[in-house]
Amino acid sequence: MPKESVLVAATPEALTGGKSVAAFDVTIPTMSVYPPQGKSNGIGMLVFPGGGFKAVVLTLQGTEICSWLTARGYTCLLVKYRVPKTGHHYEEACDCGVEPDRPRALQDAQRAVRVARAKARELGIDADKIGVMGFSAGGYLAVQLSNIMTPAYAPMDAIDRLSSRPYVAVAMYSGHLCRPGGKLDPGIQVTRATTPTFLAQAWDDPVDEVCNATVYADALAKAGVPAEVHLFAKGGHAFALRKRDVALKDWPDLVMRWLARRGVGPKTVAAAR
Repeated sequence: MPKESVLVAATPEALTGGKSVAAFDVTIPTMSVYPPQGKSNGIGMLVFPGGGFKAVVLTLQGTEICSWLTARGYTCLLVKYRVPKTGHHYEEACDCGVEPDRPRALQDAQRAVRVARAKARELGIDADKIGVMGFSAGGYLAVQLSNIMTPAYAPMDAIDRLSSRPYVAVAMYSGHLCRPGGKLDPGIQVTRATTPTFLAQAWDDPVDEVCNATVYADALAKAGVPAEVHLFAKGGHAFALRKRDVALKDWPDLVMRWLARRGVGPKTVAAAR
C-alpha cells in the first residue's frame, strides 16, 4: 500500500499563510488537539474534514475551522481518518457508488469520539457534551456517528466501552446521504436517539446535491429529532470559511447561535461573532 503523502498547494484565499494541505493514503489515523484561545467553554468539538474518502483536506476544512472554534473557547480535536475508499465513495470504473469492505473511516471516527470522552478531564472538556463537525465526506461521518451506535470494530480496550454518540452534530454540505431515487442511505436509521443536528448546504452545489441535506432533514423531522437546516441559493461546494462575499458568510454565526441554544456554545450572541 502506498505511504501517506501530503499535497501542499498555493491558495491565496487561505485564511492564513496562502497555502493549503491535503493528506492522501492515510493508514494511521490521528487526532490533533487545538486548545482554546483564552478562556475555555469546556466543550470539545471533533472536526472531520472532507475529501470524498480519497483524501483528507486538512487546511480548508480542518485547521482553519479549528482556529475559528478555539477563538470561541472550544477545544478542537482535528481527526485525520484513513483514506482512500474507506467510506461510501464514487468509483469511476463503474460510474457508481461503492461501499467499502470495512468502514475504516467510521471506525476511526467512533474511536476518536471515545478517546476524546476517555480523556475529557485531561483535555478540560465535558465528557457528556462532545460535539462533532464534519464537512462533505466528513459531514457524512458526523451523520453516521449520530445514528450508528453499534461499534464498527472489535473492542480493543476499556475506552471502547464508552459511547461514540456525539451530543450535537454539525454536518456541512454532506455527501453520500442521498441515494438513487432521492432515498436516504439505508445504512442511516434515524430514530429519536439520533443526535440533534445542524445542516447547511448550497442549492448550486455541483459535487453533493442539495438532496443530501433535505432527505436527511426530512428523516430528522419525522423522528422528532431537534434540527436546524439552512439552504443557501449560491455557494457551491467546500465553501468552509473562505467565501465571505455571499450569504454563506452568515453560517458561522448561525452555527454558534444554534450551539448556544443546545447548551454547548457561547453564552451570548455577541461572543459568537
